[in-house]
Amino acid sequence: METLAADSRGERGAALEHDRRLHRRGVASVLLAGGIWSLSGLFIRHLEAASHWQIIFYRSAGLVAVLLGVLTVRHRGAVPRVFVRAGLPALVAGVSLATAFVGFIVSITHTTVANTLFLLAASPLLAAGIGRAVLGERVLRATWIAMAAAALGIALMVTNGLARGTLVGNLMGLVCALGSAVFAVALRSGRSADMLPAVCVAGVFSVVAAVAMLDTFVISFHDLAICLALGGVQMSLGMTLYTAGSRHVPAAELTLLSMSEVALGPLWVWLGFGEVPSALTLAGGGIILAALAGQALSGGRRAAPA
Repeated sequence: METLAADSRGERGAALEHDRRLHRRGVASVLLAGGIWSLSGLFIRHLEAASHWQIIFYRSAGLVAVLLGVLTVRHRGAVPRVFVRAGLPALVAGVSLATAFVGFIVSITHTTVANTLFLLAASPLLAAGIGRAVLGERVLRATWIAMAAAALGIALMVTNGLARGTLVGNLMGLVCALGSAVFAVALRSGRSADMLPAVCVAGVFSVVAAVAMLDTFVISFHDLAICLALGGVQMSLGMTLYTAGSRHVPAAELTLLSMSEVALGPLWVWLGFGEVPSALTLAGGGIILAALAGQALSGGRRAAPA
């Protein structure tokens, strides 16, 4: 009996260590995804005249084209079957992500970027609540602390730019945060399948929204190349890593870790264009990165089974 009990404890220990290893791998993937997304500022600063909706259209078209290619290679051409297997969670995730894309653009065109980023800090809290209600995912105390610290960091980063803004801009900022949260929960819901089709769905919906808003598709070759690179390289790589990480990281933690995009964005613009960020921006970014590092290091315990 003692031997059987020892064997059982050994198996549970091995399984727990396996889960922890997968969780660490997922955390690394999501952090890297946020880091890749943070390079958007460098790309966008090189644009000459493309409008917001032209950026969304060509970026989303590039994203869909590349991800369809990835799915074709990954599943040996059985792409329709992959979409069917992803099912309703992929559809919900895709619509939510497309809503977040559009909400972000509408928000920053109707209020300050600072207001939009500040409102996006609500995304992990929303993901925590929705993930708890829909999936039963428990949020660990360490994650709550990291979320509070990250929110403080974002508040410091944007405090100089906060303004009253318009009701539409502020509401759309919250819509963006909600869309990001629902996207994370939907990915978790369908994690037994390949959820990359969800990002393709988001890209298609974003293209449709942009077509409805565009005055002209005409764009310079220079701007076209940058927009396609944004979607086909930067966004597609980041989303591939994010969806892979979502298999092993709870929804609240997913949205929290992706805040590395907010923390690192000003750094790349500083290095690339010499735009020195304010002391508050640097302090806020440092707090966010410290919070994410603490969350990553404390991630041996899991909020939900993967």
